[in-house]
Amino acid sequence: MDIHRRIQSQTSSTSTATPSKHAFETRVADVKSPKSDINALILDYLMMEGYPKAAEKFQKEANLKPKQEDPTINARQEIQHAIHVGNIQKAISDLNELDPGILDSDPHLHFSLLRLQLIELIRNAKGYDPTAAINFAQEKLAPRAASNEQFLKELEKTMALLIFPPDKLQPDLAALLHSDLRRNTAAQVNEVVLQRHTERREAAIRQLVRMRAWAEASCRSKKRNLPDRIELGLNNGDDNGHEPMVTT
Repeated sequence: MDIHRRIQSQTSSTSTATPSKHAFETRVADVKSPKSDINALILDYLMMEGYPKAAEKFQKEANLKPKQEDPTINARQEIQHAIHVGNIQKAISDLNELDPGILDSDPHLHFSLLRLQLIELIRNAKGYDPTAAINFAQEKLAPRAASNEQFLKELEKTMALLIFPPDKLQPDLAALLHSDLRRNTAAQVNEVVLQRHTERREAAIRQLVRMRAWAEASCRSKKRNLPDRIELGLNNGDDNGHEPMVTT
């Protein structure tokens, strides 16, 4: 009986024991990232991604010095919003107003927006007269596709949406109607505008995340001693000794 109790006690102690930290995690916990640097990265992200109101609010709450105002931020926000809700004609009009030469200098971006506009016309025509979508494709996209094989493939794929019912679409066709395409196109537009007006394509934190992923992959390929999973460490109130980020 005593042996049985002793085994139970040992098993209980083992199951409730706090797992020891990996040496890598201990080293990371010893690195204190200044909150001011992290907050500056967050503000940069809000500015670059086109969130002027959130950026202004965060700047005040985090007590950051005002950054040089970006004259394109409000226009970029409106253009991205128009794309997100499927109003591609307004997005194109606002983009041309912001930068009249931007679409002429980037045929791929222009075609992406026109194709997305065609997709929205097809989406709205389901079960109704598709004439508007067909005419738009013939007038706006076909001339561009005639001299570009990739454009032609994308146009043919898009026109296939008129043939099959929505519930019978193959995954590659269904993806054209998914909101991800709107988001990706909006991000593409934002990057092009940023590069033309600020000489940067994206927020600094995106570059840091890619650099971190590369560093981890490089270490794992060389069989370095790392934990099975490495968190980004962006959660508020974690117990790794870092100060939580200010959030809006």
